[in-house]
Amino acid sequence: MNLKFKIIIFLASLSSITLCGCSTVKELSKGALGVSTKVLEEGRKDAIKKDFNRDYDTCYKTTIDSLNKISAYIYADEPSKNMIAIYVTETDTTPVGIFFKSINKDNTTIEVSSPSIYARELISGKIFLGMEGKLKDEKGKNEEPKKSLFE
Repeated sequence: MNLKFKIIIFLASLSSITLCGCSTVKELSKGALGVSTKVLEEGRKDAIKKDFNRDYDTCYKTTIDSLNKISAYIYADEPSKNMIAIYVTETDTTPVGIFFKSINKDNTTIEVSSPSIYARELISGKIFLGMEGKLKDEKGKNEEPKKSLFE
């Protein structure tokens, strides 16, 4: 293949990508890496929703604390979309999206979306318990106790 033909192919490919739009390329690359949030956004119609008598920032911070307590893996924190995307754990890569909607300065709706009904119910239950101050720290609950080097 000569150089001129390679350049033409390259320019044609570049043009088609540009015509498709940058967001399409961005979403394709996220999907290839396994960090796309598109399925979570599309699944909001089936999300588990609950309103809380707390401001947006408090709900957001409490949710982050709850996710840390249950050892969820946060792979996307997108304030512009008012969402956090997680995997249930570092080893269970079932995606879950947590969306925040400010109703007014003192009330916020939290929506939990996932293609998995189990993950949606599990994570929403944990987050909602955390919002009520009833979530216990679950980090390392399945790990064996660490032993001293001298035992």
